[in-house]
Amino acid sequence: MELWEQLLIGALGLAVLLWVFPGIKPMLEESKKAPKDWMGLLIPIALVVAFVVFLAATL
Repeated sequence: MELWEQLLIGALGLAVLLWVFPGIKPMLEESKKAPKDWMGLLIPIALVVAFVVFLAATL
């Protein structure tokens, strides 16, 4: 990859980071007040793990 491409990608990544950064703190404050829904996270993860185990077992 050319040097100018690497510099352009770095500048683009920095611009995206600076664009998103101001919204991070309010988002973290709001997430502390949100109800905790761990089962909504654990069930899809368990299904993916079960599917991968099934695929590995059928080899």
